[in-house]
Amino acid sequence: MKFFKKSPPSNKRLTKAPPALIGWRFRVVFVFITLALVALIGRSAYIQVIEPDRLIREGDSRSIRVKAMPSARGIVSDRNDEQLAVSVPVQAVWADPVTIYKNGGIVEPARWHALADVLGLNRKDLITKIERNRNRRFVYLQRQVSPAMAAYIKKLKLSGIGLKDESRRYYPSGEVSAHVIGVTGIDGHGLEGIERSYDGWLTGEPGRRTVRKDRYGRVVENISLEEREPGQPLTLSIDQRLQAISYRAIKQAVADYRAASGSVVMIDIHTGEVLAMVNAPSYNPNNREQLQSFRMRNRIITDAMEPGSTVKPLVVLAALENGVADKDTVIDTGNGIMRIGGSRVRDVSRVGKADLTTILKKSSNIGVAKLALDMPLQALLGLYNSVGLGELSGLNLIGEATGIFPDRRRWSQFEIATLSFGYGLSVTPIQLAHAYSTLGAMGLYRPLSILKTEADIPGQPVTEPENARAVLEMMETVTQKGGSATRAAVPGYRVAAKTGTSRKASAGGYSDEYIAITAGVAPVSDPRIALVVVINEPQGDQYYGGQVAAPVFSEVLKGALQILNVAPDEKSLQQVDVVNLRGDNNGDS
Repeated sequence: MKFFKKSPPSNKRLTKAPPALIGWRFRVVFVFITLALVALIGRSAYIQVIEPDRLIREGDSRSIRVKAMPSARGIVSDRNDEQLAVSVPVQAVWADPVTIYKNGGIVEPARWHALADVLGLNRKDLITKIERNRNRRFVYLQRQVSPAMAAYIKKLKLSGIGLKDESRRYYPSGEVSAHVIGVTGIDGHGLEGIERSYDGWLTGEPGRRTVRKDRYGRVVENISLEEREPGQPLTLSIDQRLQAISYRAIKQAVADYRAASGSVVMIDIHTGEVLAMVNAPSYNPNNREQLQSFRMRNRIITDAMEPGSTVKPLVVLAALENGVADKDTVIDTGNGIMRIGGSRVRDVSRVGKADLTTILKKSSNIGVAKLALDMPLQALLGLYNSVGLGELSGLNLIGEATGIFPDRRRWSQFEIATLSFGYGLSVTPIQLAHAYSTLGAMGLYRPLSILKTEADIPGQPVTEPENARAVLEMMETVTQKGGSATRAAVPGYRVAAKTGTSRKASAGGYSDEYIAITAGVAPVSDPRIALVVVINEPQGDQYYGGQVAAPVFSEVLKGALQILNVAPDEKSLQQVDVVNLRGDNNGDS
């Protein structure tokens, strides 16, 4: 057997053959890489050249911040520059729940409880609110907090809790001028009264500061600054002194007679400016808990009523204007009852044969009814309308009503008669005051204004001056002994006034509730003030205008004439007869 020896390994290293280049694979890879490169270049070009704005917006949304700089709302002042509405700096407390939970969440509960306590919030509710909005970056916790509260919150050093500058409206006059001034909402825009009607004028333009911040919230660039424009100031025709005495008097009368409400409105006859406008009950606009609709309603412009006997001077004026009667005309009122069809017109007291002065002095329903029936109906309605009844006053206040001004094709004789003593139409207190202001201006109709005017406003004549003067002199006797408005007299001054007592309408007729009214002008020699007092639903045995509203009229008028420094014009300062005060004729239908 032969054995063969294994030959020793060679010292040469075995080398692999170089890989063969597969052409098709190379080309495929090259094509894909080329396509990807082209797509990237194309996309980059599209983004950078064709559509760069989106990326800029994306970048700006992450780095640019705009800080609003609220402007102060304009100051509202009365005619003597006494401030009635001002803006005071306050702050809003807000939370950033994302930041709160990023820094550990609600830790150190005592500090969070202190925050809830100072804000007047329930501790559990505060924490629940933050947890419920944990994915949001901004949540209001409390608006319009005082500077002292804001300083305390800063000392708590709670992560994610911030403060934002705001302003809050403050009303120094409180409930006295609340119905005129109105109130603003939490965002500073007017809700009622002057604040709403002139919101655009009072509201300024807020400023804006635009900056760029880095990821740590540091400002790295100031981009722009828009200066804020404060709101424009507003000067009202209201005299706060007259507001105060009017409100005090009507508030006391409403309490004394347990009335549902009361109103006083005063107009400057020379200019048409509203000097006072108050209602009771009122509300304190600084206390939001009192913002209830029955308190906030400005009844002088919103509540319509049947004016009762207060329109009788206008009927006499219409008769004089149309030649139906003159100052010497005598009307036979009979035994105090006049039949018209199946209805009756009654007088409270018999006056028999009486001239126009006595008709007004004794407030004879029959007397004015006969005057109305003797003239064309459109003549009476036309005069009512020309002095402001059934028309908006022009005050530009939100919620003003026009009342009900009748417009029919057919009228019964009794319906015409009732128009003459204030039934069958409804007017607002401001409309009635406007009518008396026109009468006091000797037949010059002037638009009313709630803003201060710098000069006398020229009026439009709607009646002959001598007829208006004659009616005023007749009305003056109403406040003298034997008249129905003796309690409306003011010692030392010649006062022309007329009282009215109208029953309130209800379903199917009239209720047992009354509205007591006294309207008039003074002084008669040179009328300066037109005043209307309305007391709604007085309770008890006294409900006539001469008993309830006339004393308020006298008190307010006396104070106003003294404040305005109007010289007395009564030649002989006659004392009002005490007996007459106790038992005056209240024949004001």
